[in-house]
Amino acid sequence: MRSEQIRNQLEIVQGDITRLDCDCIVNAANRSLLGGGGVDGAIHRAAGPELLAECHTLHGCRTGEAKITKGYRLKAKYIIHTVGPIYSGTPEDAVQLAGCYRNSLELAKTYDIHSIAFPAISTGVYGYPLDAATQIAVDTVTDWLQNHADYDMRVIFCCFDAQTAQAYQTKME
Repeated sequence: MRSEQIRNQLEIVQGDITRLDCDCIVNAANRSLLGGGGVDGAIHRAAGPELLAECHTLHGCRTGEAKITKGYRLKAKYIIHTVGPIYSGTPEDAVQLAGCYRNSLELAKTYDIHSIAFPAISTGVYGYPLDAATQIAVDTVTDWLQNHADYDMRVIFCCFDAQTAQAYQTKME
């Protein structure tokens, strides 16, 4: 059971993460950070070529870690890029996926970001089962919010489709 305070900090939105009006959106990136398919490609297209130029200076990102860029043509001021695990069924997958959420939130706090939107990291072509991935996302974010109760943060789980939104809703009840 999540506390009322935590529930008030969490939101589920079905739609296009590139159109959200928040301080920061999270990109489910590949290790190169140079764009790709799915949400990664959509974010790169919406932010414009300046994003790719800045990503070249970051020299990639390891799985479970996070790096930050400007948002360029997005409403969001920042983009945090994190690399989710390619699902293999090992315990390390869950550790790395939780790291994506935790490290993104820590980086957001460092940059004084107070609203952040996450896609369902690793649930697309990386093959992470939706039920397990959304449980890790909600649990990790909830733990972070509880451990940083003095920091004002609004977290949006931005879902591409109704099935993903329902999976998050179920985990937040």
